Amino acid sequence: MLQEDIPITFLSKATSLLADTNSGLSGPQIVEAMNAYGDMWEVSVPHSTYPFDAPNKRTALLDSVRAFSPSQQFQIIEELCEHHGFAVGASSRTDRQKLRAELFTRFGHLRPNKEVKELDVPLIEETRHWLHGHPKALEKLEQAKLKYDAGIFKRNLLDDLRLGLELLLKSVLGNEKSLENQVGLIGARLKERGASAQFTNMFQKLLDLYSKYQNDYVKHDDNLPEEEVEFIFELTASFMKHIVRVAG
Repeated sequence: MLQEDIPITFLSKATSLLADTNSGLSGPQIVEAMNAYGDMWEVSVPHSTYPFDAPNKRTALLDSVRAFSPSQQFQIIEELCEHHGFAVGASSRTDRQKLRAELFTRFGHLRPNKEVKELDVPLIEETRHWLHGHPKALEKLEQAKLKYDAGIFKRNLLDDLRLGLELLLKSVLGNEKSLENQVGLIGARLKERGASAQFTNMFQKLLDLYSKYQNDYVKHDDNLPEEEVEFIFELTASFMKHIVRVAG
């Protein structure tokens, strides 16, 4: 099966940022990187020497990236976003993070197989299965997983998880209340469906603490411990799976 192409509009946007005149990679850095990819995958790269026989370095980088397959383009853009040629704290850092997040969100299916992080993948896959009747919540869970795999936007990842859980509760309980205001209602639904008083009480307390944790970190930057992000991800998936199985 042929891979779906990454649209030229996205490739152009990506290469314009990565080869920006003021904050992007230099011409020699682009030549060195693209020649290395060409050698690795046995692809003939245009503009393989510097100075370029192209109007500017953005055009040269775009032409070179287009010579590769979609999955190779994915890897090139992902890795160039973190190229050592960008100084720590460079002005383009936020834009490169956003570009990388969009790359994973839109084209994550093209990502070459890489080592999976220590996330409970079977739990996530099971939760995806249970969420098929709740597409909005499923979409947020999948967006969070892509960002987790990319190792970016930890706080934004937590926002996706919180919103996904809130959307699921709205769907299951048939209301438009915020997460904080669903704690008692989901407890009542669980009890109605046969959950023990002890379990219902524990579930409500955990959900309340989860909501408070999320609210606190909305005010923080992305500097979150990896272990906490992993725990919150798996806890969210557990909440979602149980809510659909028992209360849905």
